[in-house]
Amino acid sequence: MAKKGNRIQVILECTEHKESGQAGTSRYITTKNKKNTPDRMEIKKFNSVLKRMTVHKEIK
Repeated sequence: MAKKGNRIQVILECTEHKESGQAGTSRYITTKNKKNTPDRMEIKKFNSVLKRMTVHKEIK
């Protein structure tokens, strides 16, 4: 039987890429503990299209 836990999968999407109007998206998949961090995550990750570190926010 599978474990029941507090960890859920979330998708992080680049905010700067979306505003720039360029084609494509920069997305990462990660997990988080929903009890410790109930609000949306915001992490700096590398965007390969823009070729620099940008802010990625959790999307639904």
